[in-house]
Amino acid sequence: MIVKHAKDVARQWVMEEASKLPGFYGAFYHGSTNWLSEDAALPATSDIDLMIVLTDPNPPGNLGKFLYRDVLVEGSYLPKDQVASPDQVLGQYQMAGSFRVPSIILDPSGQLTRLQAAVSRDYAKRRWVHKRCEHARNKVLNGLQALSESDPLHHQVTAWLFATGVTTHVLLVAGLKNPTVRRRYMAAQELLAGYGLLGFYETLLEMLGCAQMSRGRVEQHLAALAEVFDVAKAVVRTPYRFAADISDSARPVAIDGSRELIERGYHREALCWMVATYSRCQWVLYHDAPVEMQEKFGRGYRCLLADLGITSFADLQQRGEQVKGFLPRVWEVAEAIMAVNPGIEENS
Repeated sequence: MIVKHAKDVARQWVMEEASKLPGFYGAFYHGSTNWLSEDAALPATSDIDLMIVLTDPNPPGNLGKFLYRDVLVEGSYLPKDQVASPDQVLGQYQMAGSFRVPSIILDPSGQLTRLQAAVSRDYAKRRWVHKRCEHARNKVLNGLQALSESDPLHHQVTAWLFATGVTTHVLLVAGLKNPTVRRRYMAAQELLAGYGLLGFYETLLEMLGCAQMSRGRVEQHLAALAEVFDVAKAVVRTPYRFAADISDSARPVAIDGSRELIERGYHREALCWMVATYSRCQWVLYHDAPVEMQEKFGRGYRCLLADLGITSFADLQQRGEQVKGFLPRVWEVAEAIMAVNPGIEENS
């Protein structure tokens, strides 16, 4: 299926379903969809991300992933006060990319369309690129501050993992590239290679703990994850914001998508999302599975963490401090990219 057709199907869902929601304000395509050509083939391991904007300042929990007419859609709700002005959006690295190109699906007031035009005009201005890099850098630091010894292990790991992974986003934003989620390390490698900075890439993987991990070992961990995933999706009952990511619909992305990266030679790059998915499965088991099942399917999780050099909260703390110490170097590389990036426009 080509991207245009998949987007048309998602648009139809917005027209038929989302537009009838109380307080519906508008909708737009979000994430990687906006970085793909309309006539490109949509990978089987990808979905179409949608943002449903509501007037309610406290919208309901996200829809998550679901199939609609054979298209995997991921829907999220967004209060309209988070897209109130161009300056607000231009400074948020995860949001600005969705407005750099025409992305509006439905806009009864016309405000989102005007917002998109304004963001697109200033998106590549140097001051805004710098601002978005700062936003990503601050997200790393804020994520590491969320580490708490009183939390269950999977919460601790998630806080460390996502903070560490956002180091790649600092660089991708500097390069005017898509700050993708699942493929972030592969995208960072391509970016650094393009700027003659590939030697820096291994250090990113060292912060994650997977620089020396073999393909065979990653394949073993994926096999264990696939088994846990299938158990978790069968027992989940407690409301969970990521429940839709542990489901039959999401399996092509979470499991098959990781397998695809491994088969393409990006086994180390696959690990970030594998750990994220494993941690979400552990959340489900922690809340909805008997203790015996938690213990049985927790062994593989702890084994994966041990291979990343994590066996205790003290290890996570130490790794977090390493990331903090590494962040100034990430910033130097980001500034070097911004200095020579031909796509960045001078401020007017």
